[in-house]
Amino acid sequence: MAHAGADEEGNEGENPIMSGADTARQVELTEKDLPLHCPMPGAPLWSRHPRVFLDVAREGESRCPYCGTLYVYKGAPVKGH
Repeated sequence: MAHAGADEEGNEGENPIMSGADTARQVELTEKDLPLHCPMPGAPLWSRHPRVFLDVAREGESRCPYCGTLYVYKGAPVKGH
């Protein structure tokens, strides 16, 4: 008998709940959204995880290590640092 993570033939498949592929999204940001942290304000309670600050302005994009959301910076270059 196969366990819950295997298909009818006993092959291991990717667990869609653990992969984050179905829940990951992309968010475009501007300088008014900085400093960036995920989850962002207004996120529904069911989708919250520990807050993590992401440096999206330096590289132009950053991915949340918890939920996989990709944040893409579309704002003006950051001054000062």
